[in-house]
Amino acid sequence: MNFSANTKAILLLLLCAFFWGSCFPIGKHALNQVHALTLVFWRFSIAAICLAIYLKIINSTKPSLTFNQWAWVIIVSAVGVGGLNLGLFTGLEHTSAANGSLIMALSPLATSLISSVAKRSMPTAAQCFSLIVSLSGVLLVITNGDLAVLLNMQINAGDKMIFLGMLAWSSYTYFSQGINQYMPVLPYTFVSMLSGATIIGLMCLVTANVHPLSELSNSSMVGIIDVIYIGLFGTVAGYLLWLNGIRQLGSANASLFFNFVPVFAMLTAFLMGQPITELQLIGIIVVIIGLLMPRIVTPKRIPEPCK
Repeated sequence: MNFSANTKAILLLLLCAFFWGSCFPIGKHALNQVHALTLVFWRFSIAAICLAIYLKIINSTKPSLTFNQWAWVIIVSAVGVGGLNLGLFTGLEHTSAANGSLIMALSPLATSLISSVAKRSMPTAAQCFSLIVSLSGVLLVITNGDLAVLLNMQINAGDKMIFLGMLAWSSYTYFSQGINQYMPVLPYTFVSMLSGATIIGLMCLVTANVHPLSELSNSSMVGIIDVIYIGLFGTVAGYLLWLNGIRQLGSANASLFFNFVPVFAMLTAFLMGQPITELQLIGIIVVIIGLLMPRIVTPKRIPEPCK
């Protein structure tokens, strides 16, 4: 069966959403045995090593970039990749996998808003309405339906961390579209993983009671498998599929597939025996409706009659 380039990109982005969605409950489980910084460090280290070996095997040449281009690639990678994972896995220590995946589902909308700001254009009415609906769904879950929590701003610290990580990832998604025009996906992904490993590694050195090597060696076999899965499938495969989707479909269209991340996260969490509440299910339905709203309510243009 022959598939078009766009169809292949869509199927691979769905697989990417599954890998990332499953990382929420698996990461939540891994945090029972290792520190959040340790988990993130090994995630990027495993990914960087795998990509370095693969680039060596295929004899990939070093991209010929200017100093400013290299600086921009490293900054975007460090902020996007490092910021996302630091916020995500630190936040998962204080909130549920379902909440985390639901907050991350706001990424497509945040990417569109960042694009509007970067291009100095006002967001459309449909985007604004989508934002209100989506945020309502997220707030419904993270406040547990209690309006007093929102009025007193007593939102879980873990939810706040993941929200900041989501903004970092949305920025990475938007700016990667421009970087992909002069840097191939594989070397860019390797630089992103190496930047993340370096930053988190430095944080591990200056943070007390964080010992990546001893923590991993003292983990159970299941805990080690959790870390390896997140490194190989949630990172190497996930990022390659994501950046390929951005290159083929553009950041705005590719980011829509983030809608499926909370679906796969909750499905995996359920299969792992982690609790899923009715309120979280309602919240994800509201968020997905909000995210799809601009595509639903945008009127089709009627062609003008020939004169």
